[in-house]
Amino acid sequence: MCPREPGAVVLPLERGGRARRMDAAAVLRALGVLVDARGVGDRVQLREACAGGCAGPGPNVSVDIFPVPPPGEKADSVAIGWKTYVYSLASLDCLARVIDENLGTAGPPRRRAR
Repeated sequence: MCPREPGAVVLPLERGGRARRMDAAAVLRALGVLVDARGVGDRVQLREACAGGCAGPGPNVSVDIFPVPPPGEKADSVAIGWKTYVYSLASLDCLARVIDENLGTAGPPRRRAR
């Protein structure tokens, strides 16, 4: 994500949450909060980079997908897939969808009822 992209998006962080207005820098910060809250920091790296669409009404997010290395082995640096959210973040039900769609998660772990 490039924090210098123009524009803003209005959506909640989590499904059913309160929508908030976020520019590119705020989207990057919010994704960091979601990564920490979900405990997926070992699988998600956030960085500033061009996500494309600089001339349009961003913000935009680009996702590179890498294979999960076998235990004890070094991570590969060759992406096996990618997805871009160029001019499309506003169509998501929440910002967490970026993580859900790319990690195959349904959201944060829920506690079992006892």
